[in-house]
Amino acid sequence: MSERFRELIAAPRVAPSILSADFARLGAQVEEVMAAGARVIHVDVMDGHFVPPITIGPLVAGAVADVVHDAGGAIDVHMMIEAPERQIEEFAKAGADSITFHAEATPHANRTLAAIRDLGCCAGIAINPGTPVEAVAELRNLADLVLCMTVNPGWGGQSFITTSPDKVERLRPLVGTAKIEVDGGIDTDTAPSIAAAGASLFVAGSAIFGAADPAAAYQAIAQAAGAS
Repeated sequence: MSERFRELIAAPRVAPSILSADFARLGAQVEEVMAAGARVIHVDVMDGHFVPPITIGPLVAGAVADVVHDAGGAIDVHMMIEAPERQIEEFAKAGADSITFHAEATPHANRTLAAIRDLGCCAGIAINPGTPVEAVAELRNLADLVLCMTVNPGWGGQSFITTSPDKVERLRPLVGTAKIEVDGGIDTDTAPSIAAAGASLFVAGSAIFGAADPAAAYQAIAQAAGAS
């Protein structure tokens, strides 16, 4: 699982987030964006505690895992939940290739990163807009991904925080070998500046699945970000 994901994110990628998909047609919409070139599918998990909304769990991740894997892609799980260490095994069993949790959600970030890798997944650490970049400094080279939120977590369709490129620039020397992922308000207008700042994995939800033609929207954002 982890090797497939590492290979895919060696080049810049746009990761469509199924949070904004039409769940009545979830499989078909995932197939549509993958046919357009997407290879990383982002799964946003919210528990109603760490963030107010409740979204999806391992069953939904597992429901699309075969479609994604059969097309040569990977499942990128983003856990916006309290005590994420309690749930990582279920997502690994469901087919996650990468699991990211929030630094603000657990005092055991080092241990949780190691536990995710022990399950055969790539490990990611996320930080909220108000969290200093130094929060990940002690995790240098322990994470495969560092996710810098470019909106406040919890809802799709929010506006990009305009200071995010500066934060990514400050984050870049602290992450070691990890790739920088960004999530929130990513579209054709915001992707270029955040790419220039150092991000290489771009999560886009409503800008893709809220468009009349999700495949074309995906391709436009990928072009704007300089992504595969």
